[in-house]
Amino acid sequence: MDLLNTLVDKGLRRELPTREEALAVLATPDDELLDVVAAAGKVRRQWFGRRVKLNYLVNLKSGLCPEDCSYCSQRLGSKAEILKYTWLKPEEASKAAAAGVAGGAKRVCLVASGRGPTDRDVDRVSQTIEAIKEQNDGVEVCACLGLLSEGQADRLRSAGADAYNHNLNTSEGTYGEITTTHTYADRVDTVHQAQAAGLSACSGLIAGMGESDEDLVDVVFSLRELDPDSVPVNFLIPFEGTPLAKEWNLTPQRCLRILAMVRFVCPDVEVRLAGGREVHLRSMQPLALHLVNSIFLGDYLTSEGQAGQADLDMIADAGFEVEGAGTTTLPRHRADAAAGCGSHAAESCGSHAGGCGPCGGGAEAGAGEPVSAVEAPEAPVPGARTDLVAVRRRGAGTDLAPNA
Repeated sequence: MDLLNTLVDKGLRRELPTREEALAVLATPDDELLDVVAAAGKVRRQWFGRRVKLNYLVNLKSGLCPEDCSYCSQRLGSKAEILKYTWLKPEEASKAAAAGVAGGAKRVCLVASGRGPTDRDVDRVSQTIEAIKEQNDGVEVCACLGLLSEGQADRLRSAGADAYNHNLNTSEGTYGEITTTHTYADRVDTVHQAQAAGLSACSGLIAGMGESDEDLVDVVFSLRELDPDSVPVNFLIPFEGTPLAKEWNLTPQRCLRILAMVRFVCPDVEVRLAGGREVHLRSMQPLALHLVNSIFLGDYLTSEGQAGQADLDMIADAGFEVEGAGTTTLPRHRADAAAGCGSHAAESCGSHAGGCGPCGGGAEAGAGEPVSAVEAPEAPVPGARTDLVAVRRRGAGTDLAPNA
């Protein structure tokens, strides 16, 4: 296909595709899906070889959030029967993180529900970061605490944080219909604060909230403009009792096309397959490894993932290898220049990044009244596996061993 040849050439040169080309990827028929995956896979291998970076989530504080993000199971008034607990102690969080590192995770993502941290919260998280770094030599730590106030990113950086996650989630044009308690501009500002503090900035999206192809292209182009080093791609997990509970409109094929589009638009960025992969990609997850170079190991914030050993087996069986702690994730031109995914010009590539979940933008739907932007379809797409949604009951905040 001329389209795919053009996109591969642009990806190898770190050039920005046109909006029309990105939309065309999302519109390709299922008969051409393997061609799309193969083409995007060439770009992925050019910049990341066959390495897969493993990341591990630790939910420091679950539920009890005052924000009304319609996708999030932790929002104010949520009826989702998730775990709810206040801040983990530094030693509890460090113990949880150690399980992920033992399973092969290179990065630990510390997430806390809420609008944003207080100065006391930053002190608490700083102690947790120090405890994790002390017990796990060489591990990367990414914080995901919501909207940052002035000076907080610098304090996290001083405590040893390597990255900060805050997702855009959806297009600027539809953001106000998904969340009303803060703005799209607030999110962009927080990512800029992280970058200014020298943190590797991570920002991504959630697909499956009823958005159009145009919305998906808008948010991915905005992410390229924002220049994160890492772009997590979440697929909405529609929990029962949430406003988006009927949003079962993703197929494995649709998910793969979305991941391919992200790879073409941000060719040399760490693209992370995040929440919802087990529910929506299912047995086609190995194909996604040809598009992404990073995944989460084990469970997520409020939902369960597949067993950590199953993740490791999948990577090995698909012919990929787990990225070692001594390996630099990003291509040298980005790592050396701290520059992004080529968003500003064909020759330039500027960025900062990392990547986590929900308060920065998770894939798990929240409770409350439905919002106008996403009217539920009359029925799930054929083959939707609603039975695969499982609330996390183990790991952080419980007495049960984590899944890592």
